[in-house]
Amino acid sequence: MLHPTRRDLFRAATCAAVAWPGRASADTSGGPCDLFVRGGTVVDGTGNPWFRGDVAVTGERIVAVGRGVNAKARREIDATGLVVAPGFIDIHSHSDLLLLEDGAAQSKVRQGVTLEVLGEGQSVGPSKGKLPPAQFRDGVRAFEWTTLGGYFDAIDRSGVSVNVASYVGLDNVWQCVMGASHVRPTVDQFREMRELIDEAMREGAFGLSSLLAMPPGSLATTDDLVGLCEPVRRFGGLFSTHNRNEGLGVFEAVKEVIAVGERAGVPVDVIHLKIADQALWGRMGELVAVIAAARRRGVDVQANVYPYTRGNNNLASIIPPWAHEGGKAKLLARLKDPADRVRIKREITAGIPGWYNHYTAVGGDWSRMLISGKGRFEGLTMDRVLTVVSKGRTPPPDPLDILFDLLVEEGGSIPCVYAHHEEKDMTTALIQPWCSVGSDGSAYAIEGPLRRGNPHPRNFGTFPRVLGRYVREQQVLELENAVRKMTSLNAAKLGLTDRGVIRPGAFADLTLFDPARVIDHSTYDKPFAYNDGIEYVIVNGTLVLEPGGKHTGAKPGRVIRRGAGTGNPPK
Repeated sequence: MLHPTRRDLFRAATCAAVAWPGRASADTSGGPCDLFVRGGTVVDGTGNPWFRGDVAVTGERIVAVGRGVNAKARREIDATGLVVAPGFIDIHSHSDLLLLEDGAAQSKVRQGVTLEVLGEGQSVGPSKGKLPPAQFRDGVRAFEWTTLGGYFDAIDRSGVSVNVASYVGLDNVWQCVMGASHVRPTVDQFREMRELIDEAMREGAFGLSSLLAMPPGSLATTDDLVGLCEPVRRFGGLFSTHNRNEGLGVFEAVKEVIAVGERAGVPVDVIHLKIADQALWGRMGELVAVIAAARRRGVDVQANVYPYTRGNNNLASIIPPWAHEGGKAKLLARLKDPADRVRIKREITAGIPGWYNHYTAVGGDWSRMLISGKGRFEGLTMDRVLTVVSKGRTPPPDPLDILFDLLVEEGGSIPCVYAHHEEKDMTTALIQPWCSVGSDGSAYAIEGPLRRGNPHPRNFGTFPRVLGRYVREQQVLELENAVRKMTSLNAAKLGLTDRGVIRPGAFADLTLFDPARVIDHSTYDKPFAYNDGIEYVIVNGTLVLEPGGKHTGAKPGRVIRRGAGTGNPPK
């Protein structure tokens, strides 16, 4: 595929007359197009009904869409029997450093993803002040950066198969100024935080993201969030947030972020909307009503979900927030201290007002906690781990003591999948017109260095699962609406007008799939499996995935900076 040039752009304008559904284009007269997708079922991402048609691409852009488009092309794809959709936009991704490790983005490309949106509380920048500079080294390359823009530069130099966008993370901003302290920031320190957010927005961040359930994000009050969103509003950005409480306090938590959006004058996107405590299962309809009421009075609040009933967090999240103050070293010291252990046990089992506790959310059922991180117990549920560790010991140790010992052994971090919400609640959220799809996953692979741990299946199967399970099998969603939730709805949240849709002038990010075969295969026990049915993936006009699951090795992706669809930060 040729790189875009002024010549390409001229040819794009002359290659074919613009064709709309129901109207054929004229013969091409400005030379051949680069890529012609013929005879597919075009689902354009807007929610409009599908139609049989063709898509012509020159350089990085779509130049014609319609029935009976006449075009000569350097490469033609026969899309008979396939759906031709915009490339899927993963509005909630954690692929940050993995994209530097392997820019092929295997598990995402094979789902049809063409744009990854990074950041949930933590982001890859800024990393300065009391937060050490971020680094990536692989024995061949070395990158170091202190700002989000520095990470963007590293991605552009490294090369990626998908497009990349990012929010700036509240955790980073807070820690740059406050370090690991839990003390309240001063007026001057808040000013420093706003300046860091301002800097990231100027570098192209799409907004501020927060993880309010754990420190340091949980240290921010509602008033703090409103104040920190000031530069986000000024630059036309988005507040993307993991709620402070997804369990017993989920209603209050949703009302809090609605208040932030209303007071700060910024759009809000609730990350993976769920009810993650069995005591409140079945009440998603009421939670949806809270968001719908806010929207009726003019608050721009939306949400996203992943199509699973288990979430990925960390066993360290069971430990009360105060025990995390001072960082990992202080946490480990407290886990070893007998007096602190007594207090931690009491607060885990009895709870702390306002604190979302994963342990009580799953009813204290250790079988609903699956270790997903790399280590000697990866892939085992915690009840099995407790059995192994307790074997031969009389009397058997307290399960919480075993948990504390394991956290100490693993340096304070053990990634874990929690079975904490239910299918009916998830689908109730999914079908809402303002609820889109995001994986909350990362770009892993089934072989090589990125086959590690026992990751959540959403890393491999999110988007094919929506199409196979919830469109074809359960008919929870119409095809056109499902595609909209994975494309233009996410693009609109970001303010992108030239991605997420199939129309002349838009970037040629395309996913072609077989609607009769598309399905996920990754499971909690055997996560390393790609899906079926995603046949072609095209990023910025370049073919990245071909039938048979062949990744072409192409890396045509780019960083997309807010305010400049092709990459330049706003001035």
